[in-house]
Amino acid sequence: MTAGSPAPPPAPSAPPPPAREGGREPLVQVRDLRVHFPITRGAVLRRQVGVVRAVDGVSLDVLSGETLGLVGESGSGKTTLGRTLVRLYRPTAGSVLFRGADLAQLRGAAAKRATADLQMVFQDPYGSFDPRVSIGGSVEEPLRAHRVGRAADRRAAVADLLSTVGLPPRAAERFPHELSGGQRQRAGLARALALKPALIVADEAVSALDVSIQAQILNLLQKLQKQFDLTYLFIAHDLSVVRYVSDRVAVMYLGEVVELTSTEELYVNPLHPYTIALLSAIPIRDVAIEAARTRVVLPGDPPSPASPPGGCRFHTRCWLRLQLGSPERCATEPPALGAASPGHQVACHFAGEATASATRREVLAYDTAAAPAAGQDADRGTTTEGGAVASEEA
Repeated sequence: MTAGSPAPPPAPSAPPPPAREGGREPLVQVRDLRVHFPITRGAVLRRQVGVVRAVDGVSLDVLSGETLGLVGESGSGKTTLGRTLVRLYRPTAGSVLFRGADLAQLRGAAAKRATADLQMVFQDPYGSFDPRVSIGGSVEEPLRAHRVGRAADRRAAVADLLSTVGLPPRAAERFPHELSGGQRQRAGLARALALKPALIVADEAVSALDVSIQAQILNLLQKLQKQFDLTYLFIAHDLSVVRYVSDRVAVMYLGEVVELTSTEELYVNPLHPYTIALLSAIPIRDVAIEAARTRVVLPGDPPSPASPPGGCRFHTRCWLRLQLGSPERCATEPPALGAASPGHQVACHFAGEATASATRREVLAYDTAAAPAAGQDADRGTTTEGGAVASEEA
């Protein structure tokens, strides 16, 4: 199987990407990205009456070879950001630069080359496949679309891809309903790998699987990353899973990134009140500790992205603001995402007060490492291998 054509060279007007920590450079640069969806009314004469601000001013880099975790509640904009990075959505404003080229400006052959380098693994391992097409046909589809090799070459490539993700060659003849959830997600990974991409966006790739299969898929993702030099944007709501697989973590709330730092730093030194609340929700195996631990319960539901609150978007649910006597600044002045320390960015007017709060100390007093360690089943502690499928009937 031959790889897709190389990505287009950087646009002349784009500045060269700066060097990053560990010698890594940005593969994807997101700058002030906004993705808004119109709200319309009227059956015949439709008119726009508002917009849903799904992503509203996000700036971040995805470094080459890393796994960037993206976490937040449902409705925070995680999936919209991921789909914009793989060109499924067009930005309303701002830019997404891939190897220096603005994805929104690419056309023709350049756009097709970029598509080959940007792939996605979806949350629902069943809904992401056409039930009328065999697994082999679905995995082969990107190869046909990009005219890679002859028919015999593509069939051989499909068999090789299925073997790479731990599925037997005969799985190519089966249909999605004939495979288990874990096997379907492996097939989704095989399809994403078909064109040898540079970036894979994994959107809640393990949330629909049981714990033992989650451990296998997570180990497989890490194995494939080393084997194919992949970069991941790993979207999840489970912070214990994110801790296990990610190099850095970005926390999103209501369309904005509120904290961005290394994984180790985030779990040891969270600065944003929202991040602290999320960490307090990670379950702990010890029943006695779980019953006694401090948990930050945020009041109500997140505000609608169609009408976000002014000032800090988190201020209507912020436990720290209540402890500080509800300062007016939170309700009137939006905090910018800025450096609190080298490599640690936070968008909060009172991050220092959050650090000193008793609530934060109580949350961090407990071991929040609920993720399986190094390929362990989180229920039974049994070791699993990244490519193993012994527990799944092939």
